[in-house]
Amino acid sequence: MSLQFLLDGLIAGSMIGLGAIGITLTYSILRFSNFAHGDFMAWGTYAALAVVGALGGSTALGPLSFGLPLVLALVVAMALTALLALLLDWALFARLRARGQSIIVVMASFGASMALRSLLEFIFTSRPAYFSRDIQIAMPVGLGIKITPDQIALLVMTLCLVAGMHLFLSRSQRGREMRAYSQNPALAQVAGIDIDRVVRATWIIGAALACVAGVMVGVLVQIRPLMGLSLLLPMFAAAILGGIGSVPGAVLGGLIIGLSESAAVQFIGAEWRAAVSFVILMAVLLVRPMGLFGVAER
Repeated sequence: MSLQFLLDGLIAGSMIGLGAIGITLTYSILRFSNFAHGDFMAWGTYAALAVVGALGGSTALGPLSFGLPLVLALVVAMALTALLALLLDWALFARLRARGQSIIVVMASFGASMALRSLLEFIFTSRPAYFSRDIQIAMPVGLGIKITPDQIALLVMTLCLVAGMHLFLSRSQRGREMRAYSQNPALAQVAGIDIDRVVRATWIIGAALACVAGVMVGVLVQIRPLMGLSLLLPMFAAAILGGIGSVPGAVLGGLIIGLSESAAVQFIGAEWRAAVSFVILMAVLLVRPMGLFGVAER
């Protein structure tokens, strides 16, 4: 039996985990579920595609489908996606959060999600787009598993980003401020932590990582205006499974979701893939609502 589904699940879980980091940070620090987060992924991916087109160069570099133009485009797209998140917070979410009604902010994120998605479809149409149409030859690594150079590069990039996020939150002053505010907002304000700076850092990090996850999907699959919507439920399931507020938990939850979906396709059928995230989400809420790395509040 081929174990290719394990690699496929690992790659899908990496994309889901990166996107889930933004969701878990937003919920733990800003105290609301941002349903527009998936659209940050799509906007960031299309921004990278537009920058690559503006550079006028091929994305290919050696054996990889993406080279220096796409790397530069990714950096620019991360900055643009972070700017989009900050503008959306300034124009909408911050004003609603000030009223202290979180349910209104959640509903506003629904509206923002629909508006961003429709605008993206209006600008770029609903036709799928691609960074590259080159076909790579997968290299066998044993046990029936084959992997392409793009997949190796993206897995390494995911590992580096997750390690960097862990170091940032655990070692840097800004990261400690974010963790302190997520645990006790009132005490953090009394301690003199700049709340506006924490909020800005949350949006920037979440949107930038969503952009990276979207570009990963664009490189390995395709680019569509609805790409973020299709990953929204798996990302929420991963954030809840790992424990709200835990970055390692979000990544581990993403890997579990990705492997579970891939196993469902392998052993049950592709039509059950979308149901896996929902089943896991309901099971976690019933059995361990605080998630794998979450702590029950007293």
